[in-house]
Amino acid sequence: MQQKTNIEVVDLFCGVGGLSYGMQQNGLKIIAGFDIDKTCRYAYEKNNNATFYFQDVKSLTGNAVKKLYGKSAIKVLAGCAPCQPFSSYAFKVKDEDKDKDKYDLLYEFGRIATEVKPEIITMENVTQILTFKLKPVLRDFVNTLQSNGYNVSVDRIFCPDYGIPQTRKRLVLLASRIGKIQLIPPTHTKENYITVKDVIGDLPPIKSGETCKTDKLHIAKSLSEKNLKRIKSTPYGGRWKDWDEELQLDCHKKQSGKSFGSVYGRMVWEKPAPTMTTLCTGLGNGRFGHPEQDRAISLREAALFQTFPKEYDFFSPDEDVAITKASRYIGNAVPPVLGNVIAESIKNHLKEYDLWQNN
Repeated sequence: MQQKTNIEVVDLFCGVGGLSYGMQQNGLKIIAGFDIDKTCRYAYEKNNNATFYFQDVKSLTGNAVKKLYGKSAIKVLAGCAPCQPFSSYAFKVKDEDKDKDKYDLLYEFGRIATEVKPEIITMENVTQILTFKLKPVLRDFVNTLQSNGYNVSVDRIFCPDYGIPQTRKRLVLLASRIGKIQLIPPTHTKENYITVKDVIGDLPPIKSGETCKTDKLHIAKSLSEKNLKRIKSTPYGGRWKDWDEELQLDCHKKQSGKSFGSVYGRMVWEKPAPTMTTLCTGLGNGRFGHPEQDRAISLREAALFQTFPKEYDFFSPDEDVAITKASRYIGNAVPPVLGNVIAESIKNHLKEYDLWQNN
């Protein structure tokens, strides 16, 4: 294979474009993104200079994807199949029917990959997919790639090790038809993890239900009178177990409720934030309370923890910010910094085999 100058990416399950953006920032050319949530179109196209296709991957053919790449490009097929069925929350509630139609999306990814035969494939997901019992989806995905000539590496990563300021644990798969491929080594250690204070310590203070006058994304959900009492009764780094009994929820007094020990908790300045979810702007959905202010984190704070830069546009200028929708966008996204790390790994791999030069 001759040396090439363009690395082109098609992103399946692209959402608002976190993975694409991170890869683009590290020099890869984003061609297109596919997703079934058409409301993601504006953010994806605006920030990634790429075309958004509103289409279910189940109806997508490899031939259609193949036509999007340039003839002289190194082809990368990327994606993060929806991870809700494999999440730790799904394991806790033990609802085997929840999102069961999504179990097969990784098989669709594998089908498209074998039809397109790109040089490089990358997939990001939750680590629980390694031990998922209903269907061995990851094992089957890896076997499909290997039987089609790919070298495959699978890494469990702790996001703070790569400069992502949240205690997110993720799985990153890289596959290459060229040769062995690996994720780059960690870039951070416990001594220089990026903390909550590093990320949001300089943002203007706001109250629950308030929007910052200079940043429409710096908006916090309104709290009920009782929830306001609860957050005011939560000490620094504390949680619901620190409240007087009259403020505690009935479910927390049951044995089953004690496993959700961090809900209604406050973050601490000195550590990375907890994992951002689609419900991360809700006080009762995790340790999503601001370290000092009496509110849950704002959309801006959640986006920054996910490593979206402040200039990332989630809504068009004439569109109102919708907290629930934006929380879903942010929580479902691959952190752009992780996309950057994946891109660096791909570039290193191609340089190792003398197949790419940065012009």
